[in-house]
Amino acid sequence: MNTGKGVLLKTIFFFFLISKVTFSQKKAIEKFTSDSKEIFISTDGLDDLVIENSASEFIEVFLFAENPNKQHILIEQKITKIDIKFRIPILKNEEAVFRKYITKRLKRAAVTIKIPKNKQVSVLGEHINITSKSYKGDLRIYIEKGIVKLDTIQQNATLKMYGGTVFATLKNTNLAIVSKVGKIKIDSVFYEKEYQETETRTAKKIAITTIKGNIFLRRQ
Repeated sequence: MNTGKGVLLKTIFFFFLISKVTFSQKKAIEKFTSDSKEIFISTDGLDDLVIENSASEFIEVFLFAENPNKQHILIEQKITKIDIKFRIPILKNEEAVFRKYITKRLKRAAVTIKIPKNKQVSVLGEHINITSKSYKGDLRIYIEKGIVKLDTIQQNATLKMYGGTVFATLKNTNLAIVSKVGKIKIDSVFYEKEYQETETRTAKKIAITTIKGNIFLRRQ
């Protein structure tokens, strides 16, 4: 019995399987410019959203999902704002319940958006993980649940969510923090239900409100 050959075949098969899963995820890109100061992002159909600073005047949208194409990134430019949405394919389960198909969202759909500084970015969604890589503009985030990582908050930020976890680094800012049930931790100190701080040297404001979310902040 040639056990070495059997192990080799299993190894090759495993590598092929991993490669197939890895490369099945493809990327669609939209790149454009706009004078609009407000950007609204709808995260329906996504698992993860990353916001980065653009190194140019272009707004760039990268969609990572199975078999994406350009019509899955929907951009509507209006006079004062831009709406960015995503049409993610729906998978139908072969098993019917009460003669109706069960549908579920395609998993592992993620988006990275590079945005020029000083634009006001609003994010709306339900269960979504959001990362802001120290975006240099105002942020407004309204979601039901998720993990939100804001890195170092550069300008004004408003975050409202039902549950989840928030991580952020603070720098010279006014604070209004509320978590009715969850934890509030700033540096190494825990606070119950709410925390406020006034900084007279700046007009920058950060407001985080949640029902069951945990908030972990640290000062720079």
